[in-house]
Amino acid sequence: MFSGALTAIITPFRDGAVDERALRDLIEWQIAEGIDGIVPCGSTGESATLTHAEHETVIKIAIEQVNKRVPVIAGTGSNATAEAIRLTRAAQELGADGALLISPYYNKPTQEGIFRHYRTIAQAVDMPLLVYNIPGRTGSNVLPETFARLAEIKNIGGAKEGSASMDQVADIIRLCGGNFAVLSGDDALTLPIMALGGKGVITTIGNVMPREIHNLAQAAAAKNFEFAREVHYKMLPLMRALFVETNPIPVKQALAFMGKCANELRMPLVPMTAPAAERLHLVMKELRLV
Repeated sequence: MFSGALTAIITPFRDGAVDERALRDLIEWQIAEGIDGIVPCGSTGESATLTHAEHETVIKIAIEQVNKRVPVIAGTGSNATAEAIRLTRAAQELGADGALLISPYYNKPTQEGIFRHYRTIAQAVDMPLLVYNIPGRTGSNVLPETFARLAEIKNIGGAKEGSASMDQVADIIRLCGGNFAVLSGDDALTLPIMALGGKGVITTIGNVMPREIHNLAQAAAAKNFEFAREVHYKMLPLMRALFVETNPIPVKQALAFMGKCANELRMPLVPMTAPAAERLHLVMKELRLV
């Protein structure tokens, strides 16, 4: 199953369209910097405002550019089970190595409904699946006991855990066992989650500091916690600055500061306010990123 630091890659836009050249260049830089995987079309990739055609195009570009050098885990989630199946099948046909599926949002299913949602998708495809739990965006929490049931399904091999509860993370790892890969959904919790037995992170800061977050995950996996702490504290100010406004607003601004893409978002997301952007630039300057 997947491990290490996998970047939830942004989707660059220019003049309202997906900027294919910028996306390919970003992915190439990520791989050169040692990242362990690429995750297109997640929330950081603004999947909520991509058309169905754009969704498949972004996944296709990522798979082509990566060219089997690292895993590509496609974001294919939806709050409609049938739509999630369609997106996941499309990603499998395009050649993705796995799929990341957000827990159903807005309609707030019960735990039984969440379980059946993932089970139905797993039965419809033949590829590794990761459950993405982020209650702050979905309005519901996937409980550890539900994760334990999901872990018994053959091709559900792990989770991106974004509940921000270390108690919950510990219970998931305890109940699901070592073959179920728990990946942090929060950059700042990567180190403590890996200390509990997590396998890595699906990362936002990896868009900006891929080598460093790879080094942190690699060190934590090797139980070199002294070095991992050093890298963690180096990145912590930027981890915080990248979430002063809704993700991916700050990370796109950061990459624009670095000259890697245009600072263009899809409505209803809008660029950072000037004070927040100034704070972000100052942090990046202190890290010698700009």
